[in-house]
Parts: sequence; C-alpha cells; structure tokens
Amino acid sequence: MKRNEWGEMEGQGDWRSRIPSRLPISASGTILLLCIAVFFLGAVVPGLFGFLALRPEYLMQRPWTLITHMFVHANFDHLFWNMVVLFFFGMELERRVGERKFLEIYILSGIVAASAQMMVAGGSLVGASGALYGVMGCLAIIAPEISVLLFFVIPVSIRSAVVLYALIDFLSMGSADNIAHMAHIVGLLVGLAYGQAMGGRSGYFRRQ
Repeated sequence: MKRNEWGEMEGQGDWRSRIPSRLPISASGTILLLCIAVFFLGAVVPGLFGFLALRPEYLMQRPWTLITHMFVHANFDHLFWNMVVLFFFGMELERRVGERKFLEIYILSGIVAASAQMMVAGGSLVGASGALYGVMGCLAIIAPEISVLLFFVIPVSIRSAVVLYALIDFLSMGSADNIAHMAHIVGLLVGLAYGQAMGGRSGYFRRQ
C-alpha cells in the first residue's frame, strides 16, 4: 500500500471519518449526567461548588458562573427532583424541537432567570430550576396536550401545572425558604415566550 500526503496507508480510510459527528446520548441526557457528576465531584474536590456557583459580587471575575451554576445543586433532594423534571420534560422537549433549540431554550432560560434573581436577592445561586421552568413553559405552548401528574397524584394538563407552579412561586416570594422563586417565574416566562416565538403549537410544527 502507498501512503497518502497525511502519512496514512491508502485503503485504510481516514480516521477523522470515524469520529462520531454527535454525542451518542441526547443533550438533555448529557446535562443530566453532568449535574450528577458535578454533585459527587463536589464531595471530594474542595471549593468546586463555590467556583461554579453564581455570586453577584464575583460575576465580573467569574462570568462563566452564569452557566455553570445550572450544574450545581445544594443537596441530594435538590439534585434528585431537578433531574426527574429534566428526564421527563427535558427529553420530551428535545424530542419535539431538536437538540439545538432545546439547548437554546435551556441555557437562555437559565441565564435570564439567574439574572432576574440577582436583581432581587444576593447570595449564591445554584441549580437548574430556572432552566427547567423554561423547558416546561415552552412545552406548555407547543405541546399543551401533554398531561402531567400534579404532585405525582392528580392528572392535569401541562398548562394547568405551570400556572399553579407559577402561582405558588409568586405567593412564596419574600419568604425565607432559600428558594429562588423569582428565577422560577422568569425562567417560565422565557420558555413561554420562546414557545410563542416558534409559532405555538400549530405554527411551529407546520414549518417542520
């Protein structure tokens, strides 16, 4: 066999063509695994949570925390319930709109939600809740037929569920429960707006 200009043996194929063009798992699945990995790494790597968490006073020095805070969770319950929502709603949204648009919705919702939370409260901000509220908001617009089990018991439409969750967050604002209620509400609004910008249920799927 002859070698080509790259020094490869002809007939063996280009190794670059064997590199997969995309991840073997979905974007939502990748985010889920990253969140779990960060949680357990934080238990053995000192200072990791603080390095990734969003703190308003350090934002100019650590601009990456506008994104990385979404992968950090305060405790196991925080991680578990957010990952349950990501597994069911995130994967459903990605299946309907594709990987790129899912990532746009997820990241944009998380960043805008965190920015709004910083305007009303100080302290560290961690968690994927703002992004996940955006995911649910978008689904409520483009797939209103989806039914969810409210509190894992009562079957309701996804639109009814997000309205109730938003109402609970609104009524809980100002409480000392250490929950970023403003981030939830704003993340939801971003998702609703994104879904509407895609044309809602009929408009979006008509363009596909």
